[in-house]
Amino acid sequence: MAETDKITENMFQSILNRCPVGIAVIDYDGIFVTVNPEYCSIYGYTPAQMLGQSFTMVFPEETRAPVLAKHQHFLDEGGRLGGEWTVVRHDGIVLTVWTESVPFPRATGGADRLVYVLNITEQKRNQEQMRIAATVYETSHDAIMVTDAENRLIAVNPAFTRVTGYDFADVSGSHPDIFNAANQEDCLYRDMWRRLHEDSFWIGEVWDRRKNGEPYLKELTLTVVRDLTGKVQNYVGVFSDITERKKNEELIWRQANYDAVTGLPNRHMFHDRLEVTAQQVLRSGQNMALLLIDLDHFKEVNDSLGHNAGDTLLAEVAHRIMRCVRGVDTIARLGGDEFAVIIPELNRPEQAERIARTLLASLSQSFSFEGEAMFVTASIGIAIFPHDSASLEGLLRNADQAMYAAKAAGRNCFSYFTPALQEAALNRMHISNDLRRAISGSQFQVYYQPIVHLHSGRVVKAEALLRWNHPRNGIIEPMRFIPVAEDTGLILQLGDWVAHQAIEQLALWCRSYDPAFQMSINLSPVQFRRNDFSNMDWVRELETRRLEKDALTIEITEGLLLNAEPRVNDNLMHFHEAGIQVAIDDFGTGYSSLAYLQKFDIDYLKIDRSFVEDIDGVGLDLCEAMVVMAHRLGLEVVAEGVETRHQRDMLTEMGCDYAQGFLYSHAVPARAFTSMLETTPVM
Repeated sequence: MAETDKITENMFQSILNRCPVGIAVIDYDGIFVTVNPEYCSIYGYTPAQMLGQSFTMVFPEETRAPVLAKHQHFLDEGGRLGGEWTVVRHDGIVLTVWTESVPFPRATGGADRLVYVLNITEQKRNQEQMRIAATVYETSHDAIMVTDAENRLIAVNPAFTRVTGYDFADVSGSHPDIFNAANQEDCLYRDMWRRLHEDSFWIGEVWDRRKNGEPYLKELTLTVVRDLTGKVQNYVGVFSDITERKKNEELIWRQANYDAVTGLPNRHMFHDRLEVTAQQVLRSGQNMALLLIDLDHFKEVNDSLGHNAGDTLLAEVAHRIMRCVRGVDTIARLGGDEFAVIIPELNRPEQAERIARTLLASLSQSFSFEGEAMFVTASIGIAIFPHDSASLEGLLRNADQAMYAAKAAGRNCFSYFTPALQEAALNRMHISNDLRRAISGSQFQVYYQPIVHLHSGRVVKAEALLRWNHPRNGIIEPMRFIPVAEDTGLILQLGDWVAHQAIEQLALWCRSYDPAFQMSINLSPVQFRRNDFSNMDWVRELETRRLEKDALTIEITEGLLLNAEPRVNDNLMHFHEAGIQVAIDDFGTGYSSLAYLQKFDIDYLKIDRSFVEDIDGVGLDLCEAMVVMAHRLGLEVVAEGVETRHQRDMLTEMGCDYAQGFLYSHAVPARAFTSMLETTPVM
C-alpha cells in the first residue's frame, strides 16, 4: 500500500511539474506547501523562495490582511473561492490573475487548499483597450466606417450618420463609392488604391454627397487591416467634413493675396508672381517687361464724387487693363491708384509698347458713375528684365522712375527706363503720327521690281513695293515704318491702298504689254489675322478690271503658316478658291515645313537672297535642294537677290524658274517700269 502511495505521489508531482496552469497547495495557515514551475514563473520566484512562505507574499502589502481573512473564512465555511486578483511579481510588476481555490483534504485529517492560477494581465489590457476603442468609436466627432475585404460596409459610428445623413441600415453591405460626388476625378481613386495596396494607408481630400444630395469636402484617412498572413481583412475609413474650413482658408488666402476692390492680385502676390516669372524668363533666355501704371488725377474723383465712385472707377480700370493684356500676363493692384502688369515671354520691347499704347487709349475713354462721367488718364513706366536690372528690386525702382518720367512729360503717356529704348519709342511715336498724315497726304508711292523668266529672259512679273517719301526726312525704308504700321493697325489701310494701286497698274500692263503679265503684292500677317477675305475689297477689283485671278500673287511669310489661326486658314482657303496664287517669301529662313506647303496649296517659293549670295558655297546645295523639292511638289521657284550673271547662270542651270534682283533692276516707279517692259532685253 505504501508503494502505491509512493507511485501516486510521484505521478502527482510529475503532473504538477508539466501543467501549463499555475498550481499551488496552501495549508490551513496560508503557507505554501507545494508550487509548480508555472506558478513560480507567473510570480517570478523560485520554488525555494516561495515554499514555507505565506501565500499573501504575492499580494500588495495593503491587501494582504483582508486576503488572509478571506482564506480563513473559506477554510472554515468550505466551498469554492476564486476570481480576479491584483498581484505583484517579484520584480514589482503588477499583474491581474484569475484564481480558483478548492479544498484539498489531508490523509491525516483537516484540509489544505489547492489553488489554480492563470495570468490574464494581457487579456485585461486588451479588454481595456477594446473598451476605450469602443468608447472612442461611439463618441468620436470624426465619422468612422469599416468595410470588409470586398469593400462592403459592415459598421459605421454615430458621427458617420451626423456627417452623411445615412443610417447604417441605409448603407449596410454597400460600397462606399455610392457617396462619391459626380465631379470627382478617376485618377484620384486610382492613386488611392495604388497607395493602399503598396502602403496600406492613404490620406487625402475627397468630394462626396450627403443623403440629401448636398456635396461636401471631406478629409479622409484610409487604413488597411490585415491578418497574420498579410491578407486584407478590413478597410477602416476616418473622415471629417472640412467644407467650411476650406472655405474659410480660401477666404483668408484670398484676403491675403487679392485686392478686395478690384479682385486683382495684391502687392504680396505681385511680388511672388514677379519672382516666379523672372526665374522662368532667365531659364528661357527671353525678357520680361514690368509696367507700372499710375492713374492721373484720381484724387479729384474721390474728392468730387466720393470713395464709392473711386472704388467703382478702380474696378472698371482693372477690367479695362485685363482686356488689353494677354492671358499669360499678370495684373496687380499695388495699392491706391497704382497698378502693375508683368509681361513674360517678351521678344521685342515693342510688344510692351504696344500694350502700353492700348492701355492708354482704353483708359482715356470716359467712365460712368450714377450718370456722371468720370475722366482719368494714366502714366506708365516700363522697365525690361534683365536688360534694365538683373535684380527685381532694381527693376521696380527703374519702372517707378520711368513712370514719374511719364508724369513729368505731361501724363497720359508712357516712358521707358532705358534712354535708348525711350528714344526708339519716341521715334516710333513720331513715325506713327507721320504715317497717319502720310496716308492722306499722298506721300506714298508704289515701286515695282521686275521678276524675270530665266529661260526666256523676259520680264513676266512684277513685285509691288511700298515707298514713303517723307516731306522732311526723305525716303524712309520700309523696315522702319512697316513694323510701326503693323503695331498700330495702320497696315490694314496701307495694305489695301497698295493693293488697289498695284491692280490698277497691272490692268494697264496686261492691256498694253502682255495679257499674261502677273503682279505680286506683300500681305502682312496682321492683314490676315485682323481682316476677313470678304472685307478685302481690292479682290473684287480684279473682276471689275476684267483680270484673271491668277494674274495676282500674294506673298506671305513662313511664320504666318507656322502660327496659323482659324481666320488665317480661312483667308488662305478663300484666296485659293478665288484662283489667287500664293508665294512664300524669304523661303528657308523660317520654320520651313513640307506639310504646310501641301496643306495650304502654295504656288511659289521665293528663295531668300542669303542663299543666292552664297551660291559658290553651301548656298549652291541649298538652292538646288529647294528647287528640286519645289518642283516635286508642283511649285515654281523665284530666286531673290540675283545681282550677278554668274548667279543667274547657276540658277538657270539648276532649273530655277524665275529671278529677281539688282542684276535686272532696282524697284522703280511705274513709268520707269513701263519703259523697261517696252525695251526688255534678253539677259
